[in-house]
Amino acid sequence: MGFSGSNSKENAGAKRAIGGDLAKVLPYQPRSWIFTPHLLKLNLVILVPLLSQSSCGYDGTMMNGLQTLPQWHDYFNNPSAALLGLLNACVPIACILSFAPVAWLSDKYGRKFSITAGLLSIFVGSALQAGAVNVGMFIGARFILGISAALISQPSPLLVTELAYPPHRAKVTTLYNTFYYLGSVIAAWATYATFTRDSTWAWRIPSLLQIAIPSFQLCFLWWVPESPRWLVANGRVEDARAVLTKYHGNGDENSELVAFEMLEIQETLRLEKEAAHQNVWRDMIATKANRKRTYISIWIGVTGQWLGVGVVFYYLYLVLNSAGITSVKDQTLINGGLTLWNWLWSIAGALMVDRIGRRTLYLTSLSGMLVSYIIWTVLTSRFAATSSTPLGYVVVAMIFIFYVFYDVGALVLFQAYTVEIWPYRYRSNGLALVYITAYASLIVNLFVNPIALERIGWKYYIIYCCLIGIALVGVYYMFPETRGYSLEEIARVFEGEGAHVPDGSMVLDEILGDLDVE
Repeated sequence: MGFSGSNSKENAGAKRAIGGDLAKVLPYQPRSWIFTPHLLKLNLVILVPLLSQSSCGYDGTMMNGLQTLPQWHDYFNNPSAALLGLLNACVPIACILSFAPVAWLSDKYGRKFSITAGLLSIFVGSALQAGAVNVGMFIGARFILGISAALISQPSPLLVTELAYPPHRAKVTTLYNTFYYLGSVIAAWATYATFTRDSTWAWRIPSLLQIAIPSFQLCFLWWVPESPRWLVANGRVEDARAVLTKYHGNGDENSELVAFEMLEIQETLRLEKEAAHQNVWRDMIATKANRKRTYISIWIGVTGQWLGVGVVFYYLYLVLNSAGITSVKDQTLINGGLTLWNWLWSIAGALMVDRIGRRTLYLTSLSGMLVSYIIWTVLTSRFAATSSTPLGYVVVAMIFIFYVFYDVGALVLFQAYTVEIWPYRYRSNGLALVYITAYASLIVNLFVNPIALERIGWKYYIIYCCLIGIALVGVYYMFPETRGYSLEEIARVFEGEGAHVPDGSMVLDEILGDLDVE
């Protein structure tokens, strides 16, 4: 039975999220997915790749936390600003070198293969970092962890969006980046719990705890199905049908939804293959639609690291010092509170993505960030002139407000918007392009930020005010709305009627006709 048996409010919500044709074949769900066994199982297994971003979040916040610890600074002989930049840049450098090969790997051998390799390599990097006896060993460990980050962060959002139940796809995919903060919360409070230890274990314990989340993922990865779209693309059509029947169709082999999805996926991949050339990277700039997708991907990657977030995230202790908050305890508490705050607001943003739409959410996010960053800059300049401690705390409050706007839009849409706009053939490489440009920009930030903050202080924030404004203009003129389409149909937003995707109404007529015959 299709969706017609459900109430009009639920039907309208589905149409708003995925479009009318696909909504017509959705089975009637009288209860929430939490009380619907096959959807509950699906969302639980999707939790495993979602946690990949928690592993990345743990690493970034742990490095932030370690830099507030005198024990860490003393052991490595108080790293200079340049060396501090190098230590933080090891992970993004390794990621840049890894993303293109990982994109090929996840297309060739499957999403799960790359994730498994990445999780296992985290164990190696964490052990080396926890046991580091000099800066060279620490840098080597960071490099291995960077390769691990690429192996898990590139295929995981692909698996999430390609496996999700259609009405849940946008929300589940935007939730992916919110899990960054789960790892951040764990890392921040792990650092806080150990900072009083008067030994190197103050930083070795948080380094060793980095294996906790990957251990959980490895335990349950076996039960996560492979992407149905990857299975179809690699000739395993019946395996793909079995996955969709189990998790989308509740075991019903005559499910209209499964029949619609299978036909749409097969036809789309066939049309993409007919239109494609041998070199995927060349095809990404071969047509006007793909060039626009490429531009958007680069814009997301570059501006994602030039929104002023890195100043706070990687160098929080320098920002707090500039605001007059120098106590290790206070800095660590603020770090922990900020990560929890960020996680809650990012979840709120992910849940609004279908109701508000991607474009509106992005524009609202950047507009709020621009206003709050300007206010933050003005307040910091006044603090620099007066050294008022109460004013310093107001500066910290503005950091929290700035993050509200960042979390609800720019953060949650970073991967989610990217994996939507690229067709299956280019999706892995498109996401790799975003990551490569993002990490390349991050490397510049990591070297420039501490030096600029030390030399010109609050005046450096003015540059970010300008960059946020530029990012806002780019999104306004170039980013289309993608709400209201199935994953395959989003190609029509960029290519119009010439898109390599079957017409939804024709697919609907064909599968309903086949079922009537049966």
